[in-house]
Amino acid sequence: MAEIKDIVLIYMENAPVSFARIEDIVPDHKKDWYQIKLLMLQIPLQVVTWILKADYINGEVFSMNGKSMRLEKVEAPLLPVEHNSLPETSPENDKDLESLESDDPSGKNGGKIISFSKLKNQKNGQEP
Repeated sequence: MAEIKDIVLIYMENAPVSFARIEDIVPDHKKDWYQIKLLMLQIPLQVVTWILKADYINGEVFSMNGKSMRLEKVEAPLLPVEHNSLPETSPENDKDLESLESDDPSGKNGGKIISFSKLKNQKNGQEP
């Protein structure tokens, strides 16, 4: 069953029309029905509440205002392993960034902070 925080694709008349995130699912006062609160992922954002049976939440076709509707849980595609790693850097890129970096002022992360204003000025041929 689709659960809270899942993304679903909404079909109307067998055509995909919108994505939504399930915000809440609570039992309705009618037996075997649920109030499902959906955040419609469109502009402007809108929250709607539909009253559906568990079968409908799980992808069975239902009717709304005389139109056939269906929810389909969206599964994120798995990325190949090589896409999960950071790209390799070249010595040329490292030298370009050295002039833009400064030590982490907090000292917590041991990382570098890159100044985007310096980067922008350097690309425009201006001195920082």
